[in-house]
Amino acid sequence: MSVRERLGLSARRGRYLAWFMEVVLVGMFFIGLDRGDTGIVVNTGVALAVTQLPPILEREYGITMDSGLVLWITAAVFLHALGTVGLPGSSVNLYRSVWWWDHLTHGLSASVVAAVGYATARALDLHTDEIHLPPRFMFVFILLFVLAFGVLWEVLEFAIAGIGPLLGLGSVLTQYGLEDTMLDLVFNVFGAVIVAIWGTAHLNDLVGVLTARLDGR
Repeated sequence: MSVRERLGLSARRGRYLAWFMEVVLVGMFFIGLDRGDTGIVVNTGVALAVTQLPPILEREYGITMDSGLVLWITAAVFLHALGTVGLPGSSVNLYRSVWWWDHLTHGLSASVVAAVGYATARALDLHTDEIHLPPRFMFVFILLFVLAFGVLWEVLEFAIAGIGPLLGLGSVLTQYGLEDTMLDLVFNVFGAVIVAIWGTAHLNDLVGVLTARLDGR
């Protein structure tokens, strides 16, 4: 069963929801420009760039993603960008005003990273007999992959938070202290575990497409 079928969405509804979030991201990008807020501009700009990866992969490499998977990716970057902007009329963004928002976005983003890592590794496993990845190893691989990515992200976040103001870029990414960093890593693991236990079965379509692409090279 695909991600879209699991969510109970039709292909058309999934595309419309993803398209709606992209339109809102464009609006948030211009809000950032109007406020002169570098953080909003950069975060919404990166989010918009990520939403364009699925059509680029399909057009350039023939890698087609289920609309539910595209919605999953779009929702992850959309919620992160929305957190930097906040709700209309609010003087603070959602990362500062809603205590669980940071945990939600980290867990969701980690699940996307876990899905990408799993699909790639599984496709390589099916593509060549020289690589064999047992199911138990795949569980551990997903956790370690997400943990490594999460640590790298926290290091980059710390570096950008320190360098940004020195370059006149303002607060592009914000560090809230060691406790927040540890909680981020915990929720990264939580998102990885969800994919490792329940999500891999819903990525078979993507694994098949990636395997076929590798076999055709």
